[in-house]
Amino acid sequence: MKDVIKRPDVGNFTPAGVRQLLVALAASAAFCSVQAAESDASRLGTTLTPLGGEVAASADGAIPAWTPPGQQDEGWSYGQVRGQHWKFKGDKPLYSIDANNVAQYASKLSPGQLELFKKIPGYRMDVYPTRRSCGVPDFVAENTKKNVGFASLDSDGVALQDAHVPGVPFPMPTTGAEVMWNMKMRYRGVGFDMSKTVSGLSPRKGGGDWLRTSTDWFIFTPWGEKGSQLFSSFDRLESSTYFSYMEPAALAGQSGVISTKAGEQATTFYYFPGQRRVRRMPSYSYDAPQIGLDNQYTIDESNIFFGPMDRFDWKLVGKQELLVPYNAFGAYDASAKIEDVAKPDSIAPEFRRYELHRVWVVEANVRQGMRHQAPKRLFYVDEDSWNGLMAVDYDKQGQIWKVREGYTIPVYETGTCDMEAQAQYNLVDGRYLYDMTSIGVGKNDHRWITESTGNPRLKRDFYTSDNLRAISER
Repeated sequence: MKDVIKRPDVGNFTPAGVRQLLVALAASAAFCSVQAAESDASRLGTTLTPLGGEVAASADGAIPAWTPPGQQDEGWSYGQVRGQHWKFKGDKPLYSIDANNVAQYASKLSPGQLELFKKIPGYRMDVYPTRRSCGVPDFVAENTKKNVGFASLDSDGVALQDAHVPGVPFPMPTTGAEVMWNMKMRYRGVGFDMSKTVSGLSPRKGGGDWLRTSTDWFIFTPWGEKGSQLFSSFDRLESSTYFSYMEPAALAGQSGVISTKAGEQATTFYYFPGQRRVRRMPSYSYDAPQIGLDNQYTIDESNIFFGPMDRFDWKLVGKQELLVPYNAFGAYDASAKIEDVAKPDSIAPEFRRYELHRVWVVEANVRQGMRHQAPKRLFYVDEDSWNGLMAVDYDKQGQIWKVREGYTIPVYETGTCDMEAQAQYNLVDGRYLYDMTSIGVGKNDHRWITESTGNPRLKRDFYTSDNLRAISER
């Protein structure tokens, strides 16, 4: 924030001049008060949660006050279905929203959600009690407090320059870009292992064939190691990703590695088994279509938003109380049948859970001189966990085009919440996709890794073109 208050002519002692001076001084004092609040680290853990959410309950009490949630699982161990061991698994819906009563709840719904009720026959949202289930390890809380007044963006205001990690860079954000970086840098351990993740794309209009894929997927976040270091000491590496298709047959054996540094376009290498070659793909970023998904899914739509931010201006709209996907274990149900979850027009309502939470709202508009398929986007980011919960993409005519939902759950391994599984609805084409779920995979569930081990995927040299060629040609 910059003080843009103009100084009046202090030599003008007319009544109007004095009033002008008093108004300016009051505005300046208010600005200084806000600026001081934004840099007051003592608020974290008192009026604010350790990560920057509001501790207090909502005015009507529908959102309860935040208290440290403690252990969320009951007797869970890896290989067991996560949702069946959550301590609030017995919750019942408070009410349901459908086309008949949606107007009653319109003030608590995003524009994208309202459009889903208009465009999808029989669409329903089941609303549950609000459970503020997202905690934080002590070392993440400590780093977050140290970031107040320290963490910074680059000169363009869109890329993280430095911060204490693992920790939230901007727990009291003042810009949209800061909110998005909090989302990018949320604590999720040092690695996220999905030895089998399931995605699917609904049929074209008039068709009946789903496109379904299964993939071996791994995300490496080296700055997530327990302790405290500077983001710059990791060469500002956000994450490195490895993926290898197992199904369908047309994609089987294709694999790739992607490394993303703050302020830089992702570096992508891709292995094509038919050619037995690794190729660099410099344009596989931003709104480039993901391979094998019928031009329905771009690179930067993954994980609500992924990749560099330089094509947009990021406006912080403020906070809202909205009904959002939360504690949504249905997308991580390794025992479910995909046919029960993925219905023709949407994810079955019984596998989606909505709660009332406060979210940061960020509006992204394409920068002058830049281009993107979606010139305007809205993002909704959880105040407690900094997970992306929803997004809305607009087309060039200003109409709602795509609506994304991210399915956040409490993660038993990390003590925080995280989101990887999501659904995206293309309201123009009448198709939807689900991505990065563990539906029906049995014991090969997603696994969050909190400590470096002998796993070769927890080393930076795993994500090179030479290594991709070596492991793909076996």
